[in-house]
Amino acid sequence: MSLENKTFVIDFLLVGFKDLNSLKLFLFFLFSIIYIFTLSGNLLIIVLVLSSSRLHSPMYFFITNLSLSEVIFTTNIIPNMLENLLMGDNKISVPGCLTQYYIFSSTATTECFLLAIMSYDRYLAICNPLRYASFMDPTVCNHLVIWAWLVGFFISMITLILLCELYYCGPNEIDNFFCDLTPLIELACSDTLVVEIESFLFASVITLLPFVFIIISYSLIIYTIMKIPSTTGRKKAFSTCSSHLAVVCTYYGTLIALYVSPSKRKTFNLSKVLSLLYTIVTPLLNPIIYSLRNKEIKKEITKIV
Repeated sequence: MSLENKTFVIDFLLVGFKDLNSLKLFLFFLFSIIYIFTLSGNLLIIVLVLSSSRLHSPMYFFITNLSLSEVIFTTNIIPNMLENLLMGDNKISVPGCLTQYYIFSSTATTECFLLAIMSYDRYLAICNPLRYASFMDPTVCNHLVIWAWLVGFFISMITLILLCELYYCGPNEIDNFFCDLTPLIELACSDTLVVEIESFLFASVITLLPFVFIIISYSLIIYTIMKIPSTTGRKKAFSTCSSHLAVVCTYYGTLIALYVSPSKRKTFNLSKVLSLLYTIVTPLLNPIIYSLRNKEIKKEITKIV
């Protein structure tokens, strides 16, 4: 059939929480409150780090960029989801859907690299403290962060270009509350082999390499901490990386459960729950973890209060 005779889809329908129509208002207020706290927590960390000279160190510089990625990540998804819950209009244009996926994928990828960089920062601080200042000078920190953002957006751009070459002729329902890669591929009417191979390879690299790097870094950190003779010294050393370790476990736990576990074993409802954990709950937990487990940030918050 010629290209002129094909019917193209111009809108997608985000099914979202269609089965929970009776709870729409409750979900709207619940997710609104979570979104407000997520924005407030992450923006508070950014403001504290920028305004306090005591927090001008590599670790807090990386935390600021992590909070910035969370702000972009959640703002890309939650406002549209809230609008769909309140207004009942679940339509999203194909370009809008692709844009949402691109920002979602880019910020998620950037966050993976930022967490890996932060684990390297903690490794140097604990395992090689005498050379920490020379290894983590402002120029190096800036380069690491810039590359994390550039690589995140560049890799996702490749997938986006391949998705733009696909066409959609129906059906147009996405059984989720945001545009993710898997449903976009499943709804395509053209050959998706190239984009499937590319997305699998990049997803494996993006997910596994930083995760393996973090595991190796923390293995060396734990080995170094265990050699410290005093219990107080071990506790003090571990406290400097406990917040980051908690964030890594939360982030990669939901990420692996959502994308690495076999999809055939997951129902649509379970997939939505995991998506909610990954896109809504995890960004809320990050500022809470850093606020509660970081003495310097708690001191700055206490000053403001």
